[in-house]
Amino acid sequence: MAQKISLTRYLVEQQREEGHIPSQLRLLLEVVARACKSISQAVNKGALGGVLGSADSENVQGEVQKKLDIIANEVLIEANEWGGHLAAMASEEMDSIYLVPNRYPQGEYLLLFDPLDGSSNIDVNVSIGTIFSVLKKPEGSPGVTEQDFLQAGAQQVAAGYCVYGPQTTLVLTVGDGVSMFTLDREQGSFVLTQENVTIPADTKEFAINMSNMRHWDEPVKRYIDECLQGKEGPRGKDFNMRWIASMVADVHRILTRGGVFMYPWDKREPNKPGKLRLMYEANPMSWLVEQAGGAATNGRQRILDIVPGQLHERVSVVLGSKNEVDRVTSYHTGV
Repeated sequence: MAQKISLTRYLVEQQREEGHIPSQLRLLLEVVARACKSISQAVNKGALGGVLGSADSENVQGEVQKKLDIIANEVLIEANEWGGHLAAMASEEMDSIYLVPNRYPQGEYLLLFDPLDGSSNIDVNVSIGTIFSVLKKPEGSPGVTEQDFLQAGAQQVAAGYCVYGPQTTLVLTVGDGVSMFTLDREQGSFVLTQENVTIPADTKEFAINMSNMRHWDEPVKRYIDECLQGKEGPRGKDFNMRWIASMVADVHRILTRGGVFMYPWDKREPNKPGKLRLMYEANPMSWLVEQAGGAATNGRQRILDIVPGQLHERVSVVLGSKNEVDRVTSYHTGV
């Protein structure tokens, strides 16, 4: 029987043998994983833990918060603030950055997270998850400001997500491909279950919210129309549509078997470049997808090249199987 490789061992080997990560980043990722285990336990209890339903509050984006949104946010902050690995954190659920309190050592990393992606699915027992991204604090800066977080996604040093579904799965990249770890509840640790995850370049699946079709821009309509025409259309093959309304779950499916995920700009809020958050959702997911051989653009340019102008910046997202993403992008750019 093959020996199980724990997340801790995997990270130690990444540090020791491959030289991909320093010790402080390894320790930070272990803390994030432990926080995800705690969130997983709260999610699994559901109604038994009294965690379902609305918290009767709104986040900075004006979205109604679920109880689990707040719980997950607090778990991540409390787990990470004292370890000495971080200088500050930023969350989709908080107005501004969270500085590590002075009573704790200050580290050299910045942690960003969407504590619970797919909140609309919480009460109906559909997969949800946590998305995280790690940046290096710019050198020569004595304190930490919001400006320090405004780095292009290409500057990430680690990114991943944890999906809470039939299994709890942690998906991680430190810039050397994508690995998946499954939570062994009996052992109490994440165990490596897949390395070198690869997204097929071609696919017959797309994920998009079809109810917004009337609001899409013409390039998106063109692409989806061609997919829907099936074998008789210009694509010459039948497509399936999948839409979970949880980015973590939709991207996990794409990493597992291919596909293209789209959350484009639309005409309902024309002044906003998109719906998803660049720094908490699009950047970490785009890096994971690229590390698995896929592609990610905003329809016109590579997402990881976008330099954010504000902490809660939004972006249009097209990611997944490379040939499909390239096609959608070409429809936008005309190239």
